[in-house]
Amino acid sequence: MESKLKFWTDIATFVGTAATAVYVSYVLYAALQPGEEHVTSDQRRRAKASQKMIGGNIELTKYEASLLSNLIQPHEINVGFSDIGGLDEATMAIHETILFPLINSSKFSQSPLLQAPKGVLLYGPPGCGKTMLAKAMARESNANFLNVQMSTLADKWYGESNKIVAALFSLATKLSPCIIFIDEIDSFLRTRDSNDHEMSAQLKAQFMVCWDGLATASSNGVLVLGATNRIFDIDDAVLRRMPKRFEIKRPGPVQRARILKIVLQGTEVDANLDFKALVEATEGMSGSDITEFCRNAAMEPMREAYRQWCLKDTDESPEKTEKMRPLRTSDFIKVDVD
Repeated sequence: MESKLKFWTDIATFVGTAATAVYVSYVLYAALQPGEEHVTSDQRRRAKASQKMIGGNIELTKYEASLLSNLIQPHEINVGFSDIGGLDEATMAIHETILFPLINSSKFSQSPLLQAPKGVLLYGPPGCGKTMLAKAMARESNANFLNVQMSTLADKWYGESNKIVAALFSLATKLSPCIIFIDEIDSFLRTRDSNDHEMSAQLKAQFMVCWDGLATASSNGVLVLGATNRIFDIDDAVLRRMPKRFEIKRPGPVQRARILKIVLQGTEVDANLDFKALVEATEGMSGSDITEFCRNAAMEPMREAYRQWCLKDTDESPEKTEKMRPLRTSDFIKVDVD
């Protein structure tokens, strides 16, 4: 009896151990597959949605398909040039020298001198609208937008990063017109030196090789767009590939007035609001600073309404009992003094 019990115990132990070993092996194998460890479930869902939108007639490799989670289509972008204040000269130059040739690439294919440049750089202080300008370019040109980050291209397996970089450019060609956007490009394509890690050096070299291949090909409606506030940290070879550079400066008085009107659009303001005083109060601010300046000022009427509601003995919510007053000049100046 004891021998039979021992026999069945050994069988159960063997089966359990074997099943555990098979499961662990499967999990390890799945986890160690190259090019998959950095793809989240949300990215997979977005990639599937993008695949449906671009249609099933485009054949993609597995590396190109993995980049679809970074694809933003024109109808998904809610920023246009009209939403950007104070950059009229830059937007006009971009329309004339970048977007018009990009949209009508077939018409300008007769002469390489008339084709859109393959690289454009937006540089200037932080918060002045470089990223918004990039989104507006994609929307106005009706171009697909590939938002690329270093983590998108990096892979722990040797040689996989190079394949992903090559897939980035081949995917952009298939989705043309397409803009490959690299925000904070100085952190990725910074000046090379002998102390660079081997993987980083190979990644930069592969990117520039593919970029040159893109530039020597026929006009295909693909643009590499970078944004930075540290232009002097970018490698000279990269700058050579970005012949069109637009400096996005801090807004002047006229630009600040335009930004204030855009930011305050849809907000109830006092009829006697002194825009001239606000323009003076925002001297030296970037577009992002001005937005926060207005946001903090807009909190003043809300604070007053909340304090009045607290003094009342009522169970109703503040939005039903208290009406916020329009914004006054004193709300902004008070914020500026604080």
